Amino acid sequence: MKQLSLILNIILFVLVGVLFYYQFKGDKKAVATPVISKKTVPGAETRIAYFEMDSLQAKYNYFKDALSHLKGKELDMNNELAGMERSYQKKVGEWQKKGAAMSQSEADAAQRENTQLQQNYQARKQALEESFARQSMDFKKDIKAKIEVYLKEYNKDRKYSYVLSYEPDFIFLRDTTCNITNDLVDGLNAGYTPAKK
Repeated sequence: MKQLSLILNIILFVLVGVLFYYQFKGDKKAVATPVISKKTVPGAETRIAYFEMDSLQAKYNYFKDALSHLKGKELDMNNELAGMERSYQKKVGEWQKKGAAMSQSEADAAQRENTQLQQNYQARKQALEESFARQSMDFKKDIKAKIEVYLKEYNKDRKYSYVLSYEPDFIFLRDTTCNITNDLVDGLNAGYTPAKK
């Protein structure tokens, strides 16, 4: 029994030795050493700045001008649709006055014209709303692009890792020393030349 135990221990010892040999024998080229760049060094300082979007909207001249332009477009759209609606109501009033005096063919023609007027109104309304939505989206993209271009220049010294837009519903704590709103507004306004009307 002692000899069996001794033989098993020797076999186990040899197997462990073989396993260690194969484990550490591997190709040295396959072992990769981690490369840590300066940007990913743990503990490196990350600085974040923010700007207040509502202040930007209130003080950035381009934003105010573009918003005024959009409001004008919206007013024009609403006036055009209201004019079409008045014209339609006037036509319906005329048909109602004729009422029973209309022949069957006149009533059919009035029904076709009514359907056509409604379709025209809906088509025009949809076209105007799509155009307005496109202009609004273009305006937002343009504002974002102008902010990004300015911030790239503003942060060329890489002082900040991130610049965020402050939204009260999403950010719960802020250090006002990191507020760059005034710098952003001043810089954007300096680079904006209003279009001549």
